Amino acid sequence: MVEVKPFRGIIYNKEKIKKLDNVMSPPYDIISEDIQDELYLKDSKNFVRLTLNKIEEADNKDNNRYTRANKLFHEFLDQSILVKSDKDSIFPYKITYKSNGKEKTMNGFFILLKLDKEYKDVKAHEKTLSGPKKDRLELMRTCKSNLEPIQLLYIDEKDEIRKMIDESINDPIIDVTGYDNFNHRLWKLEDENIINTVCEKLKDEILFIADGHHRYQTAINFSEEMKEKTGNNDEEAPFNYRMVILANMFDRGLSVLPTHRLIKMPNVNIKNLLSKIDRYFEIEKVDLKESSDLLSKKIMQSIKTDTDHKFAMYIGGSYYLLTLKDEKFMDEFAKDRSKTWRTLDVSILHKIILEYGMGITQDNLEDHVKYTRDDKEAIKFVDNNKFDLSFLMNATKIDELKAIADAGEHMPQKSTYFLPKMLSGLVMYQMDL
Repeated sequence: MVEVKPFRGIIYNKEKIKKLDNVMSPPYDIISEDIQDELYLKDSKNFVRLTLNKIEEADNKDNNRYTRANKLFHEFLDQSILVKSDKDSIFPYKITYKSNGKEKTMNGFFILLKLDKEYKDVKAHEKTLSGPKKDRLELMRTCKSNLEPIQLLYIDEKDEIRKMIDESINDPIIDVTGYDNFNHRLWKLEDENIINTVCEKLKDEILFIADGHHRYQTAINFSEEMKEKTGNNDEEAPFNYRMVILANMFDRGLSVLPTHRLIKMPNVNIKNLLSKIDRYFEIEKVDLKESSDLLSKKIMQSIKTDTDHKFAMYIGGSYYLLTLKDEKFMDEFAKDRSKTWRTLDVSILHKIILEYGMGITQDNLEDHVKYTRDDKEAIKFVDNNKFDLSFLMNATKIDELKAIADAGEHMPQKSTYFLPKMLSGLVMYQMDL
């Protein structure tokens, strides 16, 4: 059973912050050092100082990025830069943006979710890595708070929850332009009847993690740690809940984008690679007279398909269109997996091309493969010799994600990229510990 409940959210005080846009931040995991520097300069109260405080040479056990974040967090609260709501609430959230020239609005809401440590009612479709979990666990230990949400999807084909919430809200309490130039709006909903109805409707649902696999598992790890440390076995203890954003899987404002693969392998022999995978793929070479800003769009158009499994392998100066001849070939490489898993584009790419064709396995994946969501970067980075080749691919479909999660399987890393990304700094949850 899915258990959710309202909470006293913490938000920036508009009376103290002249321009809220300046204190908002991208999610921590997409912030580069350059962006971090920009955000630090933008405003001394920018949210990045809490979620991704800078590492300093003199850092030690008592003074480090986590302790500084905690100190700032409490200073902001003491100075009323951050204020906590008087009543338990849920926080409706809308992001309006453009994708492929069309304006879309994603609808969701912040709420507390009781952790499902067995992943029975909360389904994951990706495995987690130790590095990101360790970092976020340390921040949670120090601040005793959820500073950023994770995003999960529920199924509501009639969109009843969204309609009910929309009828209950008026003017937003926050209306900002984010780092992405998207419009982010937040409301506070205190109506107990509406909240109770939302919680009741979600009880029998299955939730799917869209963004935040590492943070969800980190919350579970923190909960187990606090349970052992405090001896508090109360299932309603604050550390057994996690602040999340819930969105309808069928929301028209939700987009899934592809994540392209960038390959670092200087000694790769393209001729040998093509010879090796020729049995499995129809291969068409496209020579280029010159590269242009429109090339990536042309390539993406050339692999667009509703029925086939197609990739583009870009090597600089030319690219190859690779079309799988028969899905049954995947039985040779992953007979222990479900048919859904075997027919994912990302599974086909990793098993036949990367593993079989190039010798890139799970053990050396991080040495040879990086990722980009920008098809132009997939071209530019090869042209600039930062990478040796790249694979451009189509996006994973929502129904594929659902089927994989339902089956308890995991996709290869970076199989999905949801748009729009949440803005950090809108709402926080402080545990009463």
